[in-house]
Amino acid sequence: MDMPPKRRPGELIFNVAILLASLFLLYSAYGISGFEALSAPGVVPMATTAIMAIAGVFILRDTLRKDRGDQTLRRDILPAVVVVPIVMILGYALLLRPLGFLPTSALFLFILVRFLSRRSWGFCLAVALGTVIVIWAIFRLIFAVLMPQGIVPEGRIVAFITSLF
Repeated sequence: MDMPPKRRPGELIFNVAILLASLFLLYSAYGISGFEALSAPGVVPMATTAIMAIAGVFILRDTLRKDRGDQTLRRDILPAVVVVPIVMILGYALLLRPLGFLPTSALFLFILVRFLSRRSWGFCLAVALGTVIVIWAIFRLIFAVLMPQGIVPEGRIVAFITSLF
């Protein structure tokens, strides 16, 4: 006897997201053309997104017919190795301007390397600081890219390093 197919982890959420995106794009395309005539500027995008939305409905229907399986949101769809880096990137974006590039990047890399590698604190600190120093030297000293200064007096550091040469 054939077993009904099981949903893959994240399949339902992905299909709902695709359907919602298709409906939003259909609404946007309708706003462009207003469906005044078949030659209106938004008719082709509207037809395309309508086909996407219809296909999305059928795909979602087929997905809902599948057995759920043993997937869980935390284990299969949003595990910690996905959620923590996303939260870290948001934190990085919030701290970059007030703290500056050097401390924010070092903190971000230190925490993320520690979380992902589970290596020693010293190893993670060395990797984070070494990486930040190399990136900073390349972009700030060689390419002269301005980065958010924050709490570290980068101007003085750059002046000192350039005075050596």
